[in-house]
Amino acid sequence: MTARLILSDGKVFPGKIFAKGPDCSGEVIFNTAMSGYQEVLTDPSYKSQIVVMTYPLIGNYGINAQDSQSANIHVEGFVVKEYIDFASNWESTQTLKEYLEAHNKIGIEGVDTRSLTRHIRDNGAQKGLITESDESDEVLLAKLLSSPPISGQNIASLVSTKTPYDWKIPEKILFKVAAIDCGVKFGILDHLTRIGAQVTVFPYNVSADTLLNGDFDGVMVSNGPGNPEPVIDTIDTIKAIAGKIPMMGICLGHQLITLTFNMAIKKLQFGHHGLNHPVKNMLTQEVEITSQNHIYCTDESKIHPDFDVTHINLNDQSVAGIRSEKLKIFSVQHHPETSPGPFDSHYLFEDFAHLMTHQAFKISSEKKVVKNA
Repeated sequence: MTARLILSDGKVFPGKIFAKGPDCSGEVIFNTAMSGYQEVLTDPSYKSQIVVMTYPLIGNYGINAQDSQSANIHVEGFVVKEYIDFASNWESTQTLKEYLEAHNKIGIEGVDTRSLTRHIRDNGAQKGLITESDESDEVLLAKLLSSPPISGQNIASLVSTKTPYDWKIPEKILFKVAAIDCGVKFGILDHLTRIGAQVTVFPYNVSADTLLNGDFDGVMVSNGPGNPEPVIDTIDTIKAIAGKIPMMGICLGHQLITLTFNMAIKKLQFGHHGLNHPVKNMLTQEVEITSQNHIYCTDESKIHPDFDVTHINLNDQSVAGIRSEKLKIFSVQHHPETSPGPFDSHYLFEDFAHLMTHQAFKISSEKKVVKNA
């Protein structure tokens, strides 16, 4: 069956359905990963987004039981150049088509994803509609433009847990960590377990009193979808506990920490979505290849005096990490747990363990490691 992807600027991209699901709308972004589509589909950070994969062949290794980052698919729709229905991997338990249809999500192929990606790069991420309707482009565009804007919504509230729960118990419990769930990935929770943390996951609107009275050694503010500005409850909680408990923030968590201390955020034209983004650690002068998924970032022109910039994205020089020695807070604008992606940033979880143990960072800002180029 034929389908169309219609963008809010009127551009139309034809395709055909490979996974049946209802028409959908969302912010259209592209992801440059060559693999990891299962993790992309199940990452809550993609809620309210239509994801375009730039790698042309998707589906070749199917879906397995290990790699999902949440219990559900969160993308609104999935766009590929060519879908591969034969899953040739020994861990595969079902095809991508079967997986999408089991979650009632539409997938389309045959789209000129190279042209679509260039259009987004030139014109910015924007709302789009995937439909198999035979209505005219003009009618469908009018429907798309009349739908509520995405940017003003608290999308984190849609993916956050409703009730607290405990994650896996580590072999040896060294820390108690509270995770504020704004759309947390399983990979993040697993990495906290590996450093010996017994993790309790709380809703995005958990009260400061709950965290302060919970005898926690640290707080992790998770990744998540959408604009951070409407996530007021989490910002208020961060403000109330800052300086009282060591804190780590990831992606949306990083942006929420930014806003808590009146540092500005800005929206990137098409965001960072992929597995090969180079980031420079300004403390060690080393370059890490990172996994990223965000469209908002910290505005480098307004950094709070209590914070230092610790990481810089080398593609566009945007801020990729900040920290405050005074408040014992650090955060990054990339995914140290990867899932999927390279392992270069796994050390950040060890840094969190060091901070909880010693109430100080491994490397002081006054003692930066400077290496010869």
